[in-house]
Amino acid sequence: MIAVYGLANFLQAIAANKVREHKTFHPRLLLQLAVHRVYLAGIGCQILGFVLAFMARRYLPLFLVQASVAAGIGITAVLGVVFLKWRLPKSEIGLLILLSGGIVALVVSAEPSPSDQLTPAAIVALVVILIGLGVAGYFTARLQGVTGSVALGGLAGLAFGAAAVASRPLSNILDAKAFLTDPLLYLMIVYSLTGQLLLALAMQRGSTTAAVASMDAAFAAPAAAVGLLLLGDQIAAGREWLAAVGFLVTLGAVLALTRYAEPQAQGQAGRERVLEAAGAAPGRVGGPARDSA
Repeated sequence: MIAVYGLANFLQAIAANKVREHKTFHPRLLLQLAVHRVYLAGIGCQILGFVLAFMARRYLPLFLVQASVAAGIGITAVLGVVFLKWRLPKSEIGLLILLSGGIVALVVSAEPSPSDQLTPAAIVALVVILIGLGVAGYFTARLQGVTGSVALGGLAGLAFGAAAVASRPLSNILDAKAFLTDPLLYLMIVYSLTGQLLLALAMQRGSTTAAVASMDAAFAAPAAAVGLLLLGDQIAAGREWLAAVGFLVTLGAVLALTRYAEPQAQGQAGRERVLEAAGAAPGRVGGPARDSA
């Protein structure tokens, strides 16, 4: 799951900067991105990662799964080094080691268990939050630059985190009819599509770094808290401190590594290699190269 999400981040960050920048909260952007093979490949990886994460949430607590999804940025960094010749200083190598250590700590501290079911009130709250995210996205899409990247990325993270909350109890339903008629299934789908649109908008605002950093921060922590408070997520007895340290170390390393999600930062030659491999003319990148945050 970590590897697949890392590849998805890498491909989608490149593709989002190949189309004209959108200044409104409109699904037309997703339709335009859908014609680019790089983006479709990224979506394919994201769908596979989502399926793997969904299967993991059947027994594993959200604080472990959410942090592991965010840890895909480490794979993004490695891919950038290999294919786009990003430079990886010793400090970033240290961050990758910290990231691995944080995930190991979370694995050791997690207590596998099925999820509790969400109450009707909690499901209604998810619907209300979805409407709120839509309204916030409509107005936030008008923001430009790093401010827009951070705000839209944060909203995308909340949307993906809410989808994860919905999927945790849903993953324990084994009856096909009950699964297809459960409102959590459709909330999960709509939240995922909303998050995808918000993330694409955020990546167009001038800094993929800011977009991914704010998304990861908003994606992991709230969902982990909801899992512990409402879904019965368990921590092994006596290892609460290890879970807290592992979560903080993992999220901190993820936020520090997000600057490697900035494909514009490597040279024109690296970009052209990726675009040529995707069958697009190098000169069709959507706008000039943007500075990193």
